Amino acid sequence: MGVLTDYFRAADAASVVRALQDPDDRPLVGGGHPHFDGVEAKRLDPDLMLGELVAAIRQVPWEAGLVTERPVWPTTPEPGPSDPQAEDDPWATGPWVVELAASVRDTLAEVSDADVPAAVARWVQTEELRPAGVEDVQPLAEELIRLARRARGAGEKLYCWICL
Repeated sequence: MGVLTDYFRAADAASVVRALQDPDDRPLVGGGHPHFDGVEAKRLDPDLMLGELVAAIRQVPWEAGLVTERPVWPTTPEPGPSDPQAEDDPWATGPWVVELAASVRDTLAEVSDADVPAAVARWVQTEELRPAGVEDVQPLAEELIRLARRARGAGEKLYCWICL
């Protein structure tokens, strides 16, 4: 089972929740008339994969927690480790949306175009991307960077939609 992810920009968490509750069932990102400007980034989870891109841009080793995030969806309280979890509990089934820290947005937005190829070359050396080449992942990195620049320019935050 693979993880699907989309990254998008929004003014705030409340607008994300409203979009997820929209009875028109419009997509958050991509296709038709999406709610938000975003990037479809299959399998690019925020903690590890995006974190490794952020680490490559900052030229630091990746570590857990490098990309900090705050849950936005589901809106119900997250169950504790000892709480019983029903099969239909949205925390078990998803989708989930997290708000990324402004520092992540700013790291992506501030990388210069001239530095992108070197950052991507470092990124593809990670275990998860090692079979890929720079030419395979640079377009996605550039899309995420442009999205972060638009978000910062508009005073918006970055979010990640995650689904199994």
